[in-house]
Amino acid sequence: MRDLQVVEICAGAGGQALGLRNAGFHHAFAIELDETAAETLRQNSGGQVAVGDVASADVWTPADFANVDLLAGGVPCPPFSIAGKQLGSSDERDLFAWAVEQVAVVQPRALMLENVRGLAAARFSGYRQRVLDRLAQLGYVADWRLLHAADYGVPQLRPRFVLVAMRPEDAAYFRWPEPEPRTVTVGETLRDLMGANGWPHVDEWVEMANGIGPTLVGGSKKHGGADLGPTRAKRAWELLGVDGKGVADAAPGPDAPPPSEKLPKLTIPMVARIQGWKDSDGWEFAGRKTSQYRQIGNAFPPPVAEAVGRSIRAALNHEGVAGELPELSADVHDPVYRALANAEDFVSVEKLIAALSEFNHAAVERRLAVLEQDFELERQTSASGVTSYKLGAFKGFTGQSEHGRNEYMDKFRHRVS
Repeated sequence: MRDLQVVEICAGAGGQALGLRNAGFHHAFAIELDETAAETLRQNSGGQVAVGDVASADVWTPADFANVDLLAGGVPCPPFSIAGKQLGSSDERDLFAWAVEQVAVVQPRALMLENVRGLAAARFSGYRQRVLDRLAQLGYVADWRLLHAADYGVPQLRPRFVLVAMRPEDAAYFRWPEPEPRTVTVGETLRDLMGANGWPHVDEWVEMANGIGPTLVGGSKKHGGADLGPTRAKRAWELLGVDGKGVADAAPGPDAPPPSEKLPKLTIPMVARIQGWKDSDGWEFAGRKTSQYRQIGNAFPPPVAEAVGRSIRAALNHEGVAGELPELSADVHDPVYRALANAEDFVSVEKLIAALSEFNHAAVERRLAVLEQDFELERQTSASGVTSYKLGAFKGFTGQSEHGRNEYMDKFRHRVS
């Protein structure tokens, strides 16, 4: 069977690229904002890599890749991160809705986008609903799934929220990948690397590191350096026998004290292994240590990308028996949004409650307040004092020339990562 073609946006240093390559996809094109991460991609992926703002017409023309097999990407996480302000569409870095809109231009056979777990929160149910409804308008069946890296051979928690969309004739063959039968620990994963310089206490350390690591935090150009994340993450690493206050240049040597006296730090090769890279991948990271750590820490773990990629490939090749789309359906994430979006005129809270039996007045009002963070919401009050609502424009960036994101990128492009 032929290699399937993929165009990857916000590609980073290639965790997703590597996983998709291992799943049988050939990279026709990739776009990345960070020059050093793009150099890593260029050195390893074998495909064409463009550097710059993925939403800029000066960087690439999506229509040039019409009907590609897969459009994939890991669009910026800060708009949805629990560690941030969760501004969603109000965050100038948000590209999720823009990426979905490119489906109308590229018309790929499949779409795969991944992001942080925060996007699965109730705060973004209306945002998710808009994504599903827009893809349905474009003729795609879409579904979200929260996947945990530890279920796919990665010794790290790292939950990722993944969207997959296909046309119905292909979606009937899609099945989310099954978790592997056993998880691997930090100790067994890093035993050879931690003992590479003859550290005599490596077995003692492996026993301490008998667990799954917390999510690696790569940070950004604005925040974060070459350490293993915020205080809570560092404490979790400490329980696994790792000093998370920095990244070492080399593994402990023969004279290094035991871990009971001084915890070792991870090296860049160890961090890459924790994220799912293997020595056999031959992946070389460009830049200095802090940049390399940031590239690795922000990546989509290759084994997870490979697992989802294989499921997508199988569906596009119509492997197995077609189903009745049991696992890939436009679920209702936000019934209040759906009711307003389908209405041609203003809708009162009372009518929303009547249509949505599980909601009371307070619940509907709360949902409306949340929706207003991502959508314009028109109000109309009758002579009797009854307030009705009508869903207005989406506030997010979908490519509008007049959107505030364009000015933000012109001024602060060098800060965005």
